Amino acid sequence: MTQTRRTDTPSSWDERTQLTTFLDYARATAIAKCEGVSAEDARKAPLPNSPLMTLCGLISHLRWVEHWWLDVVFLDGELQGPLAEATDDDPDPEMRTAVDIPLPRLIAEYEEQSARFRRLVADHDLDTKAKRPVRDGLEVDLRWILLHLIEETARHNGHLDVVRELLDGRTGS
Repeated sequence: MTQTRRTDTPSSWDERTQLTTFLDYARATAIAKCEGVSAEDARKAPLPNSPLMTLCGLISHLRWVEHWWLDVVFLDGELQGPLAEATDDDPDPEMRTAVDIPLPRLIAEYEEQSARFRRLVADHDLDTKAKRPVRDGLEVDLRWILLHLIEETARHNGHLDVVRELLDGRTGS
C-alpha cells in the first residue's frame, strides 16, 4: 500500500488543483479506513441487509466507478473488468467478486489507476466534454466528472466508516 499524503488543502487555489486535491483526499481517506484490518474482516459484510457492503467491495467499487467515468464515459474506452458483467439481476459485480481478491491488491490497483487518472486530468481542460453522453443524452464535462467522483468517494467513505466500526470498533481516519 502506498501511503498517499492526505490533505484537503491545495498547493494552489486554481480550480483544477482544488478539485484534484479534494478527490485525492477522498481517495486517500478511503484507503486509510482500511489500514490495519485483517484479511478476514476485509471480506465481512456486517450490515445484515447489505451483503455486498464489505471493505473489499467498497474499494473495488470506487476503483471501477472511476474506470466507468474516466475510461468509458470521458474517453469512450471499452468497459472492462467486472462492470462488463453487470446485469439487472447483478448490478454490482465489482462488489460481489471483490471478496475473492485480497484487500492489498484491490488497494494497489485503485492507487495505480488513480495515478493514471491524475495524469489524464492534468492533460485535459476542465471544460472538455466527455465522448459519451450519459443518461438522457446529457453531455458532461471533465469538471462535472471530477465533482461527481468527489461526491461518490466521499459518500462511500461514510460506508467505509460504518463497516469498519462494526467490524472492529475502529473509528476516525
